Amino acid sequence: MHPFRVACRRTLSEIGREGRYRVFTPLRKEAARFPVYTLVQDGLTRDITVWSSNDYLGMGVHPVVTEAAAQAARRMGAGAGGTRNIAGTSHLHDALEAELADLHGKQAALLFTSGYVANQAALSTMLRSLPDWQVFSDAKNHASMIAGLKGAPASVHIFAHNDMDDLAAKLAAAPAAAPKLIAFESVYSMDGDISPIGAICDLAERYGAMTYLDEVHAVGLYGPNGGGVAERDRVADRIDVIEGTLAKGFGCHGGYIAGDAEVVDFIRSTASGFIFTTSLPPSTVAAALASVRHVRADADRRAAIFARAEALKHRLDRAGLPRIPTVSHIVPVHVGDAALCRDISRRLLEDFAIYATPINYPTVAKGTERLRLTPTPLHTEAMMDTLVEALRQVMPQARSMAA
Repeated sequence: MHPFRVACRRTLSEIGREGRYRVFTPLRKEAARFPVYTLVQDGLTRDITVWSSNDYLGMGVHPVVTEAAAQAARRMGAGAGGTRNIAGTSHLHDALEAELADLHGKQAALLFTSGYVANQAALSTMLRSLPDWQVFSDAKNHASMIAGLKGAPASVHIFAHNDMDDLAAKLAAAPAAAPKLIAFESVYSMDGDISPIGAICDLAERYGAMTYLDEVHAVGLYGPNGGGVAERDRVADRIDVIEGTLAKGFGCHGGYIAGDAEVVDFIRSTASGFIFTTSLPPSTVAAALASVRHVRADADRRAAIFARAEALKHRLDRAGLPRIPTVSHIVPVHVGDAALCRDISRRLLEDFAIYATPINYPTVAKGTERLRLTPTPLHTEAMMDTLVEALRQVMPQARSMAA
């Protein structure tokens, strides 16, 4: 047997022993009934309430968005036909980039095929522009940011999560004349905590560093226009590059960066992750453009997600369930064991028609396994009550507290 096949077998066996082998659940999203999906399994169907979708505002099923996608597909076809260099760019791509730049108060924006690609391509491209880059990366940054940093010839310094003293010490110890970049997120998706953006900008200014902010889990939700935590905290103008997604708060697909026109143009002109990748389909871009415009004007919808999150947190606390405290819309429930986490998720699905994703290593550290709950404006009070009662029955922590 080839050594690679031996390595595959060994790794898969280890993942299985640790209880973190991933099995996809065959769920069909139902636009008219979201967050109720249809489980299609063994020729049978069953209604399932989904609590783990990143379609935070339910915009992926909004009639304004789906109709925009349908009209664009009928008029322009299913695919883009190539990269924007080869097949040309549509007015939709240009309009969406202008809308995103305006959303963040920046001169320009650039679309990518996903948020992962945006981070990987933008960071690696920026960090190949000069020798001796010194990068300061939060310890809990997303895998896409880490991939971008590893793909560049830069010195990477990992600072303790949201620890300004550690960041300051590492900045002070770096060569004073070297170009510096601080890379961090606003909302951290697994813990649900939020970074002190203003304090990071203060340190960036003190040490002459650029700032790169991932707002993936915040765009569409936070700020007066849905521009993210940086907009909410009135510090977006202090961030050099903002990276976001169209796949979460806006419910569609794709990623982007926004910043000064010259920086964005440099990345557009040199990033292989942009140049050599087929661009987003017109229907996807049309849907995203409709979604961004709608969300910016729909303050009630954005307020509703936070009301829903607080209502769920209150119910979990009242039931004595081991919720990880957060100040965001993300509601993690601690389990602490990979096999148990997977089993709890399975029982919720099989016994209560509830889907809550088990989050295991390497997404989170071993021993911190959890269920990650994301209430949307479309989750009802009754759905919350059903979820909490189901968790009380399937979680050993809840049973021991009740006893």
